[in-house]
Amino acid sequence: MKRHIYDCAEGCPVESTLQIISGKWKSVIIYHLIKQKNYRFNELQKLMPNCSRRMLSLQLKELENDQIISKTVYPSVPPKTSYRLTNIGNSLTPLILEMEKWGVMYNLDHK
Repeated sequence: MKRHIYDCAEGCPVESTLQIISGKWKSVIIYHLIKQKNYRFNELQKLMPNCSRRMLSLQLKELENDQIISKTVYPSVPPKTSYRLTNIGNSLTPLILEMEKWGVMYNLDHK
C-alpha cells in the first residue's frame, strides 16, 4: 500500500510520522534494530513473544515498503533473512529513544 504524503497545515507532519511508525509492533521493531543493527526474523520474534509470526511479517513488510528497514535474503537452506534500518530508518533513532525514556518514566511513576 502506497503511503499518502501529507501537504497541509500544522499537525500533518505528525500524522505522516504516525502513519509510518504506528502499529503495535513497528516502533518496537525499530527500537530493537537501533539497539542491535541487524536481526534475523526468528531473533526478532524471540524478542517479541506476544507478536505472532504473521503480524511480525506484516509489520516488517510495511516498514520495508516505507523504506524504514531493508531486508537481505541469504541463499542458503533453509533461507536466512535479516533486517536492518535504512538511513531514513536510522533518522528515527532520536524519536524512538525519547519514547523509550518516556516509557521508563511513565512505568516508574505508575507502579
